[in-house]
Amino acid sequence: MTKNIAVIRGDGIGPEIVQQALRVLDRVAALYGHTFQYTDVDMGGCAIDKWGDPLPQEMLEKCLQSDSVLLGAVGGDKWNDLPAQMRPEKGLLRLRAGMGVYSNNRPAKIWPQLAEASPLKKSVVDKGIDFIIVRELIGGIYFGEHKTEGEPGQQVATDLLAYHESEIERIGRIGFETARKRGGRLCSVEKSNVLDSSRLWKKVMHRLAEQYPDVQLSDMFVDNCAMQIVRDPSQFDVIVTENMFGDILSDEASMITGSIGMIPSSSLGATSCGIYEPIHGSAPDIAGRDEANPVGAILSAAMMLRYSFDMSEEAQAIERAVSDYLDTGCRTADIMSGTMTLVGCSRCGEIIEGFIRKG
Repeated sequence: MTKNIAVIRGDGIGPEIVQQALRVLDRVAALYGHTFQYTDVDMGGCAIDKWGDPLPQEMLEKCLQSDSVLLGAVGGDKWNDLPAQMRPEKGLLRLRAGMGVYSNNRPAKIWPQLAEASPLKKSVVDKGIDFIIVRELIGGIYFGEHKTEGEPGQQVATDLLAYHESEIERIGRIGFETARKRGGRLCSVEKSNVLDSSRLWKKVMHRLAEQYPDVQLSDMFVDNCAMQIVRDPSQFDVIVTENMFGDILSDEASMITGSIGMIPSSSLGATSCGIYEPIHGSAPDIAGRDEANPVGAILSAAMMLRYSFDMSEEAQAIERAVSDYLDTGCRTADIMSGTMTLVGCSRCGEIIEGFIRKG
């Protein structure tokens, strides 16, 4: 099978971790008889430096013409003082909107080998951490109108949070369908005691629940959810929530699993063409030093194989290889402890590549 993958190496550690993900994909292709064709795409700070635009239209078109997109990370201090429309993150928002990927899916699962790396008490971790956050991705306050008005010293800033029923319904269905394939429990997270947008969210979710009698729906305010994730994460199976809440909660969830460097994500819409990326940032402080953890990027490639290419066996081969790598006691600096063996980014990818096998 031949698949065309748009590759956004991005900024900071992005190129380093993406290179290891491609190394693993090449091994999978050779082992299973596939052909993965890569098209490089400039986005983020590197695109600003090269083209004066965080995502030129030509680059977006390359992504739209691909079978899926593999993304490293974008942004960095170098571009922080640019106008809002010119910052690297604006390219990412435009990519999501241009591709129509409205559902961001971030698993929070602790690897047994990293249980001690979790900041939570052992008694909490031993109960298990294995849930997924389904985040609405192209609506809400991030995509609403943003404006600052008034004279200096008397200025007022406004950010609009708006959701249409149809936007809530489509992400709600993703939440219900995901729960149906897992443990059958869906927690809808909002702030309906304060926000009109959340009251509409809750109304639509309960209407949808009538169509999914096999899924147990619960409601939770976002502030309570933030507390419950650290108090007892085992209570969650699938969480579905709006854009900003999901952004915050998914970062919190990633840290209780031991390292943000281990967490992949997928962003999907109405088609199988999605965006796959680790959830961490560009970490410019360690860029070019071969210290980054590439596992999140490698597992993102595995998610791409499973959800966009229908290659579940190949995805499992990568996930087994990551587990085998952790069994060796090798660790990148972010998860290094005790008597473990410190390895760099490229060596980590090399070890994982070596463990990939069929069956």
